[in-house]
Amino acid sequence: MNKKNTLRRFILSIMLITTTLLSACGFQLRGNYLLPQELQTLYLSSSDTHGELTRLVKQNLLVNNIEVLKQQRNDIPELRILNDSLDRRTLSLFENGQVAEYELTYTVRYQIRMQGKERQDFNFEIYRNYQDNPDQALAKSRELTLLRKEMRIEAADRILRNMASITL
Repeated sequence: MNKKNTLRRFILSIMLITTTLLSACGFQLRGNYLLPQELQTLYLSSSDTHGELTRLVKQNLLVNNIEVLKQQRNDIPELRILNDSLDRRTLSLFENGQVAEYELTYTVRYQIRMQGKERQDFNFEIYRNYQDNPDQALAKSRELTLLRKEMRIEAADRILRNMASITL
């Protein structure tokens, strides 16, 4: 019985030390964004209202307990996704001249508008390298689809991280 209590105390003390160290270094779980009070309720608009990025941003806002209005109001801030685009450029070629590797660039432009304040414009780019192989076209097509999805998820997270760090 005494050994059980000693083991419990040891495990409890290890957990306490680990928690303290993680808290002290500023660690926090991703996805937990502390947006300024002024942005706790907002209107989300986009040039592509049914686009994947817009859907992901709205989902992230709702998960973080941000109220997203269905109708725009002048007294409520607006997060406007202006555009998102995916470009690619050739990085290398096979000996036969076919493309071996691409660099994918996902560009996002958005702005925050608030009544009585100047609008704030933001943009960023996310990069990924993609190796092409004509002999495995189906597998590479699936890989490209997954890369695009991953880049959009990262972009939606980045928009919220940027919103958490802006000064109003």
